[in-house]
Amino acid sequence: MAGWTGTGGGSRRPAGAGTVLVLRLLFLGLILLLWGLASATVPRGLIPSPAATAEAAARLWAEGRLQTAIGQSLLTYGTGLGAAVLVGIPLGALMGMVRLLGRTLDIFVFALAATPRVAFIPLIIVLLGLGTEAKAMIVFLGAVMPIVLNTYAGVLARDGELIEMARSTGASAARIQLHIVLPGALPFLVVGLRLGATIGLINTVVAELYTAVTGLGGLLALYGNTFRMADYFVIVLALAAIGVIVTESLRLLEGRLSRWRLPDRP
Repeated sequence: MAGWTGTGGGSRRPAGAGTVLVLRLLFLGLILLLWGLASATVPRGLIPSPAATAEAAARLWAEGRLQTAIGQSLLTYGTGLGAAVLVGIPLGALMGMVRLLGRTLDIFVFALAATPRVAFIPLIIVLLGLGTEAKAMIVFLGAVMPIVLNTYAGVLARDGELIEMARSTGASAARIQLHIVLPGALPFLVVGLRLGATIGLINTVVAELYTAVTGLGGLLALYGNTFRMADYFVIVLALAAIGVIVTESLRLLEGRLSRWRLPDRP
């Protein structure tokens, strides 16, 4: 969401994209400055400098380790998150549209959402082994619950008056669901996707640590256990970059899908 700037008379308007970009770059510069100061003040080797981290990133990329690990992690992450989207959105929408089904299942969905995913890892390993399928299932279990619950909440928040108006014009139930209920649930759905994507990325690292130690999670464990902190920071920053790319992509998707909404007033 764009930032806001004040105007005369107490009104507000959204800040331009250029302003937001400049502020983000300034904040990034502040982070790099604080990072450099921290690396210079803490005991030697504990926090690498930005320059040392950049050198480590270039070396890992030249060796092929970084891109190989990123590819392995993205395969696990994409498979699990994709399955969560394919299951979570239809299930959450169906629970919201069929109230009896929603009231029957919601207590079990909330119970599963509150259960730590690591509790399922031994069972998943027994059933699926240590390969990509097991890792993707761990990611799926972490990502699917926010998607289901937010889609469910979005459908339940439908505008009753708008639906009655549509019915009075002879609109079919399917048309109402497609053109009123689902578009109205879009903001909830995107929030669910963002949460699911974030938790899924965390679970990707967890899956790679608990199963076959591969991908970015495997390198994270290797460099952390051997105190290769510059290499360790490269992996942390790679995970952060993936998270930013995914969430910003979802933000752009929300903007494209939300063009039916009224524009913000000045």
